Amino acid sequence: MEVLSDSVRTGTATHCPYCALQCGMTVDQELVVRPREFPTNRGGLCQKGWTSASLLASDRLTTPLLRGSDGTLQPASWDEALSFVAQRIREIQGESGPDSVAVFGGGGLTNEKAYLLGKFARVALKTSQIDYNGRFCMSAAAAAGNLAFGLDRGMPFPVTDVDTADAVLLAGSNVHETMPPFSQHLSGAAVIVVDPRRTPTAEAAALHLAPRPGTDLALALGMLHAAVVEGQVDAAYVRSRTTGFDAVWRIAAQWWPERAELVTGVAAADQRRAVRMLAEASSAYVLTARGTEQHSRGTDTVSGWINLALALGLPGVRGSGFGCLTGQGNGQGGREHGQKADQLPGYRKIDDPEARAHVAGVWGVSPAELPGPGRSAYRLLESLGTPSGARGLLVFGSNPVVSAPRAARVTDRLASLDLLVVADFVLSETALLADVVLPVTQWAEEDGTLTNLEGRVLLRQRAVPPPEGVLSDTDVLAGLAVRLGQPAERFPVAAEEIFEELRLASAGGKADYSGVTYARLRAGEALYWPVPSVDHPGTPRMFLDGFAFPDGLARFVAVDFAGPAEVVDSSFPLWATTGRVLQHYQSGAQTRRVPELMDAVPEVFVEVHPDVAARAGLDDGSLARVVSRRGSVVARVRFSPSIRLDTVFLPFHFPGAGRANLITNPALDPISEMPEFKVCAARLEVAS
Repeated sequence: MEVLSDSVRTGTATHCPYCALQCGMTVDQELVVRPREFPTNRGGLCQKGWTSASLLASDRLTTPLLRGSDGTLQPASWDEALSFVAQRIREIQGESGPDSVAVFGGGGLTNEKAYLLGKFARVALKTSQIDYNGRFCMSAAAAAGNLAFGLDRGMPFPVTDVDTADAVLLAGSNVHETMPPFSQHLSGAAVIVVDPRRTPTAEAAALHLAPRPGTDLALALGMLHAAVVEGQVDAAYVRSRTTGFDAVWRIAAQWWPERAELVTGVAAADQRRAVRMLAEASSAYVLTARGTEQHSRGTDTVSGWINLALALGLPGVRGSGFGCLTGQGNGQGGREHGQKADQLPGYRKIDDPEARAHVAGVWGVSPAELPGPGRSAYRLLESLGTPSGARGLLVFGSNPVVSAPRAARVTDRLASLDLLVVADFVLSETALLADVVLPVTQWAEEDGTLTNLEGRVLLRQRAVPPPEGVLSDTDVLAGLAVRLGQPAERFPVAAEEIFEELRLASAGGKADYSGVTYARLRAGEALYWPVPSVDHPGTPRMFLDGFAFPDGLARFVAVDFAGPAEVVDSSFPLWATTGRVLQHYQSGAQTRRVPELMDAVPEVFVEVHPDVAARAGLDDGSLARVVSRRGSVVARVRFSPSIRLDTVFLPFHFPGAGRANLITNPALDPISEMPEFKVCAARLEVAS
């Protein structure tokens, strides 16, 4: 039995503010973080988790700021700030209609905040223009999951199930850096990593497949071909639990591994070896992440990996499966409760009459009053300030100046607005452009629930009080709603009260939380949605008895390889790809304020093969300009002898001229509207 010290006993059990692994930790009044036993992290934390309490004492905001006539942000009272925002909203919407004001949310917001934000947009603002940065994170995987299984829950089984795996394929995932405690669940498996870079995860793998960026679907098709030809398809499973295989095979039949090798650069022998490792394992998993999803054909690419998993008989089988590793802290819950352009709480579709009637009844409004679907994230941002776009924008939990593709264009659009309001705890790069900045509470200063990567609903409890003058996002939304004419009782501010309403709104939906209560969570129950009643134990493992279609069968989805949205040529001969490093997170607005993390990785770098750097006249440690058809990034050269000769890599956590998203391609996946973050044509130059 673990023996706890007095200081730990007096601390508050909560969860890390970063990724969707949601590691268990304890925070005490002195802002000391200690790991605790929890299934996802088992007493471990990464460097970000260990230093997370530093955020609570950083250079944060403690008073609202209004931009004065001299163009500078000046302190203001909360009443002054909220009244100003409400008045400007009324003026703008009075002139240009409800959709002239938009809302942009975040995948780090609690379930309660995400729910209230969606309600605020549709009821108080009456706007259809709401989306969130999770569109840049999980939308391709979510769309593919819905197409294949009838439902999207990133990992439809507990993380701990992976402990017993004999083989695991990680497509586009670098868990050793992005969520290090997850790696312990892979210790007993032969791991296959699909990644163009020789990452720490790939270095530790039994087999590393390094495809040319943007060719993952061709690789999946080649591996499916190998599985069929070599007799490794689970024919009984395909026959009894799936439909649509013949259409998929008509395409995969043309993708013999040797053809896939010509496109991807991955040896046909390695493709066949990877398939054998999965097919011969008694317990096997295929897991995808952003590297294989953030493409203009991202949904098709994930569908390709799902098709392989279905052919091998993995999904919906105890001890095996297919899953997607959600990135943001509440990336799963954040996409379930209404801050997506096409969605209502409970994972309901906003254009479904029954869904509209149910949610409108909970909210006390007429279904006809609810707007229809709005623009997805990049389309919303790109349209700001244009004749057809919004004139005002409210941002909660996001920093699109750094995180959005084609970031220079998005920055221009934000600067063109008549009203930009940002709720944040620091002056992020987006907040610096705002007309109004509202200081809000952080993870350890408030109660709220999150849903981690395995679909488990967690209670993140308040450990310390916020600084004087700082309010919750829910206070902000309620304060604005009342000033816009809504009854106060329609917009509660206490997390548990909001969650009680969320339970009603989600009841009967795909993501049914109606049986989850704070009391059950405080008692330590492990509740994985759907939880349709208070006496229901939750659903840790989905699809064991059938998939979420009327006939219970999973769908093979016929997809073919088409390649990236742009091509390399003599002017742009390299593929640039982006990703995370261990010490930083998302746009870096949080981690760049932690001295230990900045000491480790203080600036943006470009990882490049020494031979490629030499041809561009660059030395290790020199400054390079990475140029695409949209812009350029100035970055420190970091030699990597293991990276592909046609590829360079940039982390996306840094601001200003170091924003990797100055060069990324905003080409959108036609199904999920995911931008093509992970591949664009580029060249290297010496930076003066």
